[in-house]
Amino acid sequence: MHARMGLFAVLLGFALSAHAVTADELVAKNIAARGGMEKMAAIKTLRMQGQLIFGGNFKLAYTQLLKRPDKVREEASLQGLTQVQAWDGHRGWSIQPFGGRRDPVPMSADEAKALAEEADFDGALVDAKAKGNVVTYLGTEDVDGTNAYKLQVKLKDGNTLVVYLDPDAYLPIREIAQRTVNGVQQVTQTDYGDYERVDGVYFPFAVSSGPKGGTPDSRMQVSIDKAEANVPVEDAVFAFPARAATKQGSKP
Repeated sequence: MHARMGLFAVLLGFALSAHAVTADELVAKNIAARGGMEKMAAIKTLRMQGQLIFGGNFKLAYTQLLKRPDKVREEASLQGLTQVQAWDGHRGWSIQPFGGRRDPVPMSADEAKALAEEADFDGALVDAKAKGNVVTYLGTEDVDGTNAYKLQVKLKDGNTLVVYLDPDAYLPIREIAQRTVNGVQQVTQTDYGDYERVDGVYFPFAVSSGPKGGTPDSRMQVSIDKAEANVPVEDAVFAFPARAATKQGSKP
């Protein structure tokens, strides 16, 4: 009996030590898996092109432009109309022709938060403390049959992300975002897959996003066909168009 208890204690201690992982260790493994800080920092701009699919069968040509440290522009085009969302590092704006708005309009601070988070070139886990983010390890959780590592990230802007890392590749496979937009809490689920290398750094080439618990038709899917790093991109591409700004300023 004593021998069994002793063996049980040894096995228990081994199991506990095997699972004694910290948030910092997981973040370090994630950075290494993506390609390492040196290669990540060497990418100053990124252009990704492909398709955006929503409603099950609506397909739009899709382009995303990113520029360090915190600029992003997304375009989705169909039948001569182009929807634009952009964050210039300070404010967000959009053009929504499919909703009848062909002129650029500023986003509210709440509406722009998700875009500003996306503009964080390296993501919320990297240099979290310097960014004012707090990362906590919450154990593991099943994600479609994968026992994924679960990291909670409380962002400086007040929103919360839960990032699920693949236990073998240490790359994100799912993210749950809780955001407050115009006083209403929104919970969004984003799934990542088909990672490909771009200049030595892994990026997801398949992204599916929508309300958590929503129907398949409520999700948007982005499929990337081509990605280029360090392409020339002027800051003006991300800025609120000067003509629109002048027109807004002249309104009574």
